[in-house]
Amino acid sequence: DVQLVESGGGSVQPGGSLILSCTANGFTFDQKSMAWYRQAPGTKCDMVGSFSNNGVTYVEDSVKDRFTISRDNAKNIVYLHMNTLKPEDTAVYYCVNAYNHWGQGTQVTVS
Repeated sequence: DVQLVESGGGSVQPGGSLILSCTANGFTFDQKSMAWYRQAPGTKCDMVGSFSNNGVTYVEDSVKDRFTISRDNAKNIVYLHMNTLKPEDTAVYYCVNAYNHWGQGTQVTVS
């Protein structure tokens, strides 16, 4: 079975940093793109960024000066590095694989 488990969320003050991790199992991780999405209260779920299996990264314009994505194929982990966090970054963050499997999400609160 595919498992995607996010961790690293929490509460942080504006200007702070967090690193979210997503540990994946049940598929050939190093051959598949991974993505991060987020959903703020009362809004739709939006993509934050992605990291393809061949090393191409994409980060949404709204956060690309503050967020980066990396992955460790040896550990089956994809990371979302978030810096200079703002209250509007408050959301549940999900990792998603190329098969459209979603993790359970991790809450990030900036206040």
